[in-house]
Amino acid sequence: MNTIPGANPPHPVPTAHPAVAARSLSRSFGQVRAVDNLSLTITTGEIVALLGPNGAGKTTLLDMVLGFTKPSRGTLEVLGRDPGSPALTGHIGAMLQTGGMLRDLTAAETLHFLADCLPFHLPVADVIERAGMSDFASRKIAKCSGGQIQRIRFGAALLSDPELLILDEPTAGLDATARRDFWEHIRADAARGRTIIFATHYLQEAQDMAERVILMNNGRIVADGSVATITAQQRHHLTVTWNPQASITPEEVARRAGADTVERDGDLVRFTVADSDRLAAVILNEGLGSHLQISAASLEDAFFTLTASPHTDSPATAAPEGARS
Repeated sequence: MNTIPGANPPHPVPTAHPAVAARSLSRSFGQVRAVDNLSLTITTGEIVALLGPNGAGKTTLLDMVLGFTKPSRGTLEVLGRDPGSPALTGHIGAMLQTGGMLRDLTAAETLHFLADCLPFHLPVADVIERAGMSDFASRKIAKCSGGQIQRIRFGAALLSDPELLILDEPTAGLDATARRDFWEHIRADAARGRTIIFATHYLQEAQDMAERVILMNNGRIVADGSVATITAQQRHHLTVTWNPQASITPEEVARRAGADTVERDGDLVRFTVADSDRLAAVILNEGLGSHLQISAASLEDAFFTLTASPHTDSPATAAPEGARS
């Protein structure tokens, strides 16, 4: 159905349910369990980043949310319904890694074609502006750059004005400038209160865009919370200029203060430690060093720590009982 100027088309009625509710969810492919006993709830209006190494289960989870793949076990509801329900038509928009386009159509013609397949859609001209397509709307798909193709996919996902927007590696293959421009348009759309779930390999994107980060490894959730919450539970880095006249070695201090690692570079010593205050007190009280600096762990530190071994469980970042595997 086309949107007629001045008319009031039957927009999909928003639901009062969580955007996603999964309990004991698993999906196996032969002997490989891509998603393993996963439980989570994503409330409406959240902006959630899915992080994890290749094979962590991110894309399989999104495929189940979109109804492309059925769970092998467990339950999954999207906006209060089964993911494959026709009633969800128009409520979910998806921007996926794959999916062909007709190369002889222009960017605008592509959106018009897709809009005609929907029971409701926003005015295509509005979507073109919101997706940042105005400068190349009349360009044929065959002539569009990678960044422009991604904006067309984004526009297609916005056509039905969905409650839930799924983005699977939306900036894969784009250069830094194209990624920045893309996220500027996503950020503007997120301000409208839409629920957005995106999978990415770019940790900075998760840090800049997401209110909540779900870190997956081997099909399971190993951390779930804000960037600040996740990084606060990781080890700190303490760097100090060591006193060459110190009565004990950095390694001896590390053992006393429970530091995990010690790295030396001349007089500069770097510790990795959970309780940086305790270590700093030992060093300063005993005159072992000067120019002491403490830095919190980054999201990158947390990523590599939590995905270093299979089925890593971190009590400090674990979600409440029943909300994760």
